[in-house]
This record gives sequence, structure tokens and C-alpha cells, in this order.
Amino acid sequence: MFIFCKPISTKKRFQPNRKLNDTCSFTLFDSADNIKGEDWDEILKGRNLFLDRAYLKIIEQCSHSLLKPRYLLIYLKGKPCAIFYFQVVDFKAGVFKNLFDSDSDISNHSLFKNYIEANKEETLLRLFTVGNNLISGQHGFMFDDSVTQRKGIELLKGITDLIAREEKMRSGISSILIKDFENKLPYEKLLNDENYIRFSVEPNLIIDLKKEMNDLESYIGQFSKKYRNRAKTILKTGEVLEKRELSLKEVCLHEKEIYNLYSQVFEHAKFKLLKLPLNYFSEVKKQYSDFFHIVGFFHNEQLIAFTSFFNLSDKTLEAHYIGFDYEHNKNLELYQNILYENIKQGIKYNCSQVNLGRTAAEIKTTVGAKPVELLCYAKPQNTISRMLMKTLVSFLQPGDWTPRNPYKETVNG
Repeated sequence: MFIFCKPISTKKRFQPNRKLNDTCSFTLFDSADNIKGEDWDEILKGRNLFLDRAYLKIIEQCSHSLLKPRYLLIYLKGKPCAIFYFQVVDFKAGVFKNLFDSDSDISNHSLFKNYIEANKEETLLRLFTVGNNLISGQHGFMFDDSVTQRKGIELLKGITDLIAREEKMRSGISSILIKDFENKLPYEKLLNDENYIRFSVEPNLIIDLKKEMNDLESYIGQFSKKYRNRAKTILKTGEVLEKRELSLKEVCLHEKEIYNLYSQVFEHAKFKLLKLPLNYFSEVKKQYSDFFHIVGFFHNEQLIAFTSFFNLSDKTLEAHYIGFDYEHNKNLELYQNILYENIKQGIKYNCSQVNLGRTAAEIKTTVGAKPVELLCYAKPQNTISRMLMKTLVSFLQPGDWTPRNPYKETVNG
């Protein structure tokens, strides 16, 4: 009845120096091992850990059949000028089951709904993403300083459409997604002219740390009495927990427990696309032991929660994945203690910002975070994908919530 996407092609291809236009050529790679490292690193210059070849290799090795990476280098007159990271991601039909209640247009299509119920493991939507679907933020491309803004958007549009078209010929592409931007792209009209649509997704929640903050107590001291007392109560509840940073050896020792706690949070997510594999945390810790950290929360010598984060070179603490036991969450205030632990670690590492990521926006504002809008661009490839993307976009857009302001008026002013 509905046949949307063939399996993602696994045929290896390496075609160097393909012509893009009169002045630019490009090389596409299927594996991080095959990337021309010197050229990639010449553009990256250590500016984005999530485009680092070692990190991309971990994602590649830890991924499964639902995700296939593509890596691309663009050359201007023979010199590297841009890098791109793409993901080809399959959405199984079962993923869309939870979207029915949020979109009456699809709910009313009983034939379509019945198909999804009967074919949950079939690929319904194949997404060609410029960036990384496993983390928030713009981690899809980077240009050399010599590339102007307009030239950059022209390259983004041109190479994305070209490679997506090739993927469509190989195994079918339902939609293109370019993610995540804090501001609309310059020369956005170049994308609009190609039928890209811009939409908002859940915001990042960011905390700005002042230089005079030397511990968590001084941070909470900025709060009004109501929120200061609330914070103290949460932290008091968490005093029964032993919180300690885990070494690589301990991460490996507790790998199954960490994964179980992560899985509990994953299963509670409103939209489940890709689940990390068991060895993800230990592999990242092995590669980035100096600035990837995992703090475990122990109760009666049992690991019941953890938080992980990157201490980045730009003085940002980037909260990564968390996990906790929902049976203990309410009585021990695990989630809120995790948020305060991230702030504490940000102060410890002299960070100027703590990025708490998406989701649970209202709760995160109670600990001092402020929302930063994130924008994406999508280009459906056919009528069915247009309907599916409309539903998906609507589902992923921020819902109604009330921002809280815990700060004293003098601090806020």
C-alpha cells in the first residue's frame, strides 16, 4: 500500500574532486576514517568539538542501521574552504503513532493510521539532516574565514540539495532538515526560493555565570527569597546523595547502570528517534577524558542518577545526557539536583555559560536559565512527507509554558 523508502544504501563511494561549480570542487566520504584529516582540521581549527573527527567517528561506530553519516569537504580553487556533516536518518512508522493526538489532519486519515498500526517497523520518513540529530545546536557545517556570508549560504544550499538528490536516487529521501540556529540565517531568501520553510523548535536554556560567582551558594544568593528557599530545600533533600565524578574505570564499571538510567529518561521523552548504544558514554570518556565528565549520584551505594557534560574551550559547560531512577526522582528531587550540579560544575570550571539544553523549559528557568530560540529549515520532498513534516514540526514546536524569574530585581535589572 504505502512504500516510502528502500533501505539506506550501504554501498561505499569515494569520488574525489567532483565539480560543484566553476570555482569549487568537493569530496564526499561515507566514513570518518576516510576523511582527509589535514584539510578537515584546517577548516575546523578546534572551534567545534561536535565536528571533531574523533567525536564523529564515535557517533558513526555507535550508530545503527537507522543512521548513516556523510562527510564532505569543499575546495575553493584547490584549497579547503568548508566542511559539512550530514546524517541520513530513518523514522520508523511506530515513531509517528504518538503524533496522532496532536494533529487532527492525520488522525482523520484512517487508512494512513491503520497502516502505521500494522507496520510499526517500516521506514515511513527518511530525513536528510545537515547536522547532528543526537544533540542540539548547529553542528552541520563550518566555513573558512575567507568565505563570505552570502557565499556560505550559497554553498550550504547548493551542496545540500545536490547530495540529498543523490541520496534520494540511491534509497529515497522524504525531507531535508538544516538545524539548529539561534538567529535566522543571513540571505535566508536563497533558501526560501528553494521552498525551504523556517520553524522554531524547543529553545536551549542558558545560564550566564558572573565572574564573581565562586560557588553554588553565591549563585543562589542572587535569587529572591522565594526561589532561594526553594533551592536550599532541594539541595538539603539531595544531601543524602553521594555525588562524585566518575573516572573512566568507574564509567566502564557502571556502564549498564548508567545506560539503564539514561534509558528511563529516553523512554519518558515525548519524541523518541534514536537511542544511544550501551557503550556511548565509555567511548566518549575514553576519547575526551579531560573535558567530558560524568557525575554519579549514589544512594545507599547504589547509582540512581547521573549527569554528563562537556567543558568546552569557549568557557561553556554543555550539558549532555542525563539519567535517573524515576522511583526516586520525586522524594530525592533528583532532576532538580542534577540541574544544580551542572551549575556547580560550571562554576568549578570557571565557565561563563551553562547550556542546560532543551526540554523542561519552565523548571530550568526556576534555576536561573533563560530561553534562547532555536530555528530550523526543512524542505519536504513529496506530498506524504509534507504531511508528515507538518505534523512533526507542529509536535516539536515549543508548547505553552510560563518562564520563571528567580532573580532579585536588582540582579535582573
